[in-house]
Amino acid sequence: MAIAPPETDLTAPTTPPNDDPYRYGWRYVRRDLPAGEEFEQVPLTLEDVLYPEVGDFVVHSKAHEDRCIYFANVFNARLPNDPTAVVLHDVRIAWDVPELRPDGPDIAVIFGVREQRNWSTFDVAEEGVRPALIIEVTSPETRKLDLLDKLDIYAVAGVPQYVIVDTRQWKGSETLHLLGYQLSPTGYEVQAPDERGWLWMESVGLWIGLHDNQVECYDAAGNLIDDYAAVDEARAQAEARASAEAAARAQAEARLHELEAALRQLRGEG
Repeated sequence: MAIAPPETDLTAPTTPPNDDPYRYGWRYVRRDLPAGEEFEQVPLTLEDVLYPEVGDFVVHSKAHEDRCIYFANVFNARLPNDPTAVVLHDVRIAWDVPELRPDGPDIAVIFGVREQRNWSTFDVAEEGVRPALIIEVTSPETRKLDLLDKLDIYAVAGVPQYVIVDTRQWKGSETLHLLGYQLSPTGYEVQAPDERGWLWMESVGLWIGLHDNQVECYDAAGNLIDDYAAVDEARAQAEARASAEAAARAQAEARLHELEAALRQLRGEG
């Protein structure tokens, strides 16, 4: 079994501190009272984050969500012609292993589904398929879950590849690190990166790497796959250039017509 990366503080409280009871998130629990029912907002514990219930609100940072959305957008764009492929973001997975409770990966890529559904919990036993790839993006308060607990869970669940985008503190700044694991007959083995520090994700046919402390995906040839915002900006710039070029052509053609008309008048052809 692979071990946690060195020089990493995995300590985290198992219950929220008193000064911020909702640091991990919350759920609403129904209480039956003599006057009727009411819903009480209850803080989540670290165990609740590991084993969420449908409807839980788990607190994430903007950077965490941006990275997850980037992966979801890239993978969905990569697999549009496969009707059996599904990309799940923050959707519970119910495993077909009795000792494993349902958990909620950041990103799960699954192939072989019989039909596309609006899952709130993906039941592996019912669907007959399991994730081929899971990606977790760590958060400071809960990274122990991704680095240790989920490493064991996904190995037992039989997930072929597990990739962690790990956020660490270094000299007062956040730095990203990639950790990759591939399933073997004896459990997960550490996936060695290539000379660029990239990891190959076989199931989606993409590389994952880091550049300027940002996570990026690349196609098999090494071409960067931009996020939606970058693609949208590039498209807007291309459209603006095309519009400017069209306006310039129209202006040149109008000027040419004016010159031709003036030339005909000079020749008495008008």
